[in-house]
Amino acid sequence: MWKFTAPGIKSRKREKYERVKKLMWIKCNACGKLVYYKDYKTNLYICPKCGHAFSMTPKQRFDLLFDDNNWNILTLPVASDDPLNFNDRISYKERLAEAREETGRMDALTAADGKIGGIDATIAVMNPDFMLGSMGRSVGDGIIASIEHAIEKQYPYIMITTSGGARMQENILSLMQMARTTAAVNKLHAAKLPYIVILADPTFGGVTASFAMLGDIHIAESGARIGFAGKRVIEQNLREKLPSNFQTADYMYDHGMVDLVSERKELKGKLESILRVITKQPVDELTPILIQTPKLASQTKSKSKSVPSGAYEKVLLARNENRPHFLDYINGLTTDWTPLAGDRLFGEDPAMQGGLCYFRGIPAVIIGQEKGRDISTRQKYRFGMPVPEGYRKAQRLMKLAEKFNLPLISLFDTSGAFAGREGEERGQSQAVATSIATGLSIATPYIAVNVGEGSSGGAIAIATGDRVLMMENAIYSVIAPESCASILWRDNKFKAQAAEAMKLTARDLAEVGVIDEIIKEPGKGAHTNWQTTMELLAASVVKHIKELQEIPVEELPRKRTEKFFAMTRDVEIYQPENEDIEQ
Repeated sequence: MWKFTAPGIKSRKREKYERVKKLMWIKCNACGKLVYYKDYKTNLYICPKCGHAFSMTPKQRFDLLFDDNNWNILTLPVASDDPLNFNDRISYKERLAEAREETGRMDALTAADGKIGGIDATIAVMNPDFMLGSMGRSVGDGIIASIEHAIEKQYPYIMITTSGGARMQENILSLMQMARTTAAVNKLHAAKLPYIVILADPTFGGVTASFAMLGDIHIAESGARIGFAGKRVIEQNLREKLPSNFQTADYMYDHGMVDLVSERKELKGKLESILRVITKQPVDELTPILIQTPKLASQTKSKSKSVPSGAYEKVLLARNENRPHFLDYINGLTTDWTPLAGDRLFGEDPAMQGGLCYFRGIPAVIIGQEKGRDISTRQKYRFGMPVPEGYRKAQRLMKLAEKFNLPLISLFDTSGAFAGREGEERGQSQAVATSIATGLSIATPYIAVNVGEGSSGGAIAIATGDRVLMMENAIYSVIAPESCASILWRDNKFKAQAAEAMKLTARDLAEVGVIDEIIKEPGKGAHTNWQTTMELLAASVVKHIKELQEIPVEELPRKRTEKFFAMTRDVEIYQPENEDIEQ
């Protein structure tokens, strides 16, 4: 079990705690400053001097998250004390007695029912004041009992972890709780109930390595320390100094383990948004979202004397830097947007965006590539070219949509999967292939919309939908026409001829049966009027979602498979004349 000094009031003794409260001042262990108790409480137990988040009792957590401080505590089972007759400097029985006297609880887990944003939910809280929130038999039994209660009531289940890990005084019996609690989480997932984990400071050891990392959604409280082994142990083993942000909430976000990092004061609002979408709460009224077409950079004038026409003109329109991108569509078409991050394996890839939202009043999961708008954002989003962790995040969100029977909407727009050393080392091909396979197999409505460039495997990885739609000036191809010209014509000056030959426009693809519908664009293209573009896209997507929701979900994977089997059969494609091309 990882040892730590709990933040907050220095002494754990109840009598001293009461004396300190009477004095109305407490000392922050992080900055050493004295904090006026009323300021400390009003600030949700966060030091107003340095921002350090103090630990919270279960009661404080329930009051923070449940509506109107109204909740009902659950009666949880309590295992017999000290089955191993364990003694160190102090006997285990004495430690239990002391912890019970200090906290007024029988063990380190407390659970309660209440409403969050009007939605019934069960919350379980690990108490760091009870033997550092360590997990023994009673904690394991409590988690199992509270999960089974949530399943019986059909309530979302929220776990708030604050723990040093497994309880050493129970040795192998404590270790077995990792398997027992994981089995309970499996039952929760099988019941298709939401499981949200809030990782508070600290969460380590056997807790992190079992139920705490198996949620549908992971929220790390800002400033939390999260990991398996403690930082000091790792430094001793490696004999090197680790980064100052190692195992922090932000570090875990960057490394793909959590969906979002939240300030304590924002936790309730984020939970309400997530639960509204996942539990499909009805939207009373659709409020129009007004989007202005921004005055962005104008297209660089072509040095060529002639204006490109035909297929290559579509290529340039699809790449127009003023076209709306993924996050623009999110701002214009969704409400209650909660971005979700991480592949749970290696990292977070901002090039692949995704999350929960209401899409014109329909609760949904949305994924798609974001290209960025200026130099800094284009570098951040890697020009919309995802690495393997981006595609693995997309797979995770596909499965999340399936679990809660939410429509999956993919807005794909990429010049391809990122081609680089790190991509190859981390399995780019496998990530793309598995994304294709996952998209074909999920039992939930799946709409894929090509909103710009659809190039190669990086595009089809998130485009195997029940319906594949395409904006009027988008393109879809196995390779860029410039690259095709360089390879086959041996000179990319023939890119226009290559574009014609490749049949990559929306009209071409509709004729060969690769797409289901062309979505009209306003005026001279989507870049000229974002509002109209989004209205046209939304109308088409909503229409197809409603059609697909009439089909039993278990039939959708089979129909999707048959759709793709039928593609490209008996298709005749004619090569354009190339009389002007030198042989």
